[in-house]
Amino acid sequence: MASTGASAGATPPEAADSEDGVRRRDWIHVAALGTAGVGGAAVLLPAISQMAPSKDVLAESTTDVDVGAIQPGQSIKAVFRKQPLFVKRLTPEEVAEAKADDAANMRDPQTLAERTSEGNEDILVTMGVCTHLGCVPLGAAEGENKGEFGGYFCPCHGSHYDVAGRIRKGPAPTNLEVPEYSFTSESTIRVG
Repeated sequence: MASTGASAGATPPEAADSEDGVRRRDWIHVAALGTAGVGGAAVLLPAISQMAPSKDVLAESTTDVDVGAIQPGQSIKAVFRKQPLFVKRLTPEEVAEAKADDAANMRDPQTLAERTSEGNEDILVTMGVCTHLGCVPLGAAEGENKGEFGGYFCPCHGSHYDVAGRIRKGPAPTNLEVPEYSFTSESTIRVG
């Protein structure tokens, strides 16, 4: 009988675990889910990071151009994202001519102010790609044919651009593209 009383006062092991709130099985589930989460992250992180652009692609995403050495009336050619980039410092006469033509009837109307950075209307930055079929227009190098409007000329199909890179004659549908750029200093621009 004494043994009956002792067993009546004792709590079974299953009940003791449930009173504490955490059973051994719960701990195994938590450990298994934690291990699966760490394993999943170990697989996904390298897979996701390999989709990031490589260093050479990131290097081509922006181009710095020193415009301090460009004399009024001079153009330089650079490369931006494997395409030619024209940077021209307009003379005061070219600025006046471009502003006078702002009101002219054009296929793709844009003012000089819309095509240049505020406070730097003498610096024109355009992609050196004709908007007709992707040829490289002439006019950025010294001695090249600048077309009827003194800007750029695409000899492949006869597109003529003015000093602000606006299409004035020929089959090109739009002006030379002005990429995103900003001045990082007084003499340097960052394109891209």
